[in-house]
Amino acid sequence: MEELARQFFNVEIMAKALPFMLRGLGMTAMLCAVLVPLGLIGGLGVALVATGRHRALRFIMAMAVDFFRAVPPLVLLIFIYSALPFAGIKLTPFMAVLLAFFLNTASFYGEIFRAGIESVGDGQWEAARATGLNRGQTLVYVIIPQATRNVLPDLASNTLEIVKLTSLASVVSFAELLYTAEMARSVTYNASPVVLAAFIYLLFMWPLVRLVSRMEHKVAQ
Repeated sequence: MEELARQFFNVEIMAKALPFMLRGLGMTAMLCAVLVPLGLIGGLGVALVATGRHRALRFIMAMAVDFFRAVPPLVLLIFIYSALPFAGIKLTPFMAVLLAFFLNTASFYGEIFRAGIESVGDGQWEAARATGLNRGQTLVYVIIPQATRNVLPDLASNTLEIVKLTSLASVVSFAELLYTAEMARSVTYNASPVVLAAFIYLLFMWPLVRLVSRMEHKVAQ
């Protein structure tokens, strides 16, 4: 039992690794702060094309969304970071992570927004057009606000998954929380920094999990 505590719950090693890991947490937060808004904007754009009038564009967008939702984000990340340099395109770890995760998250956000737009009844379109609004104005002022409200729990849940997705960035040496924990583990030959990283993730994710659960409960009622 003492050996188990020394290998996984060594407070001294955790205290030494904490400042280094907090810098990694800052990188994780920065990545999320950029990725989530970009994903939301991209997802909304995907949904607008997917529900638009042009059949060819709808088909192309559906194929792209299916592709990026089906390909594991880790495979996509490794391809962008390790394979694109053979074509003369070399990205920094941050840009590679951002591009790979953007393609993935925008596709999932897009499907959520599409479902929200389609959940708004035709009567809302007709009522908005009767007041003199054109299609663009109807989308901005009537349809999109209602659609977002209808799928808000799904958007929040997907955002939660994005935060967890950032841990995959460690495979391309992006210095986020998990990567710094792994570096500390390799130096100390002790798993306590990884346990500390798990605790930090739990500390920050638990309130979000509870928030999503409350939102889903309110929508169900």
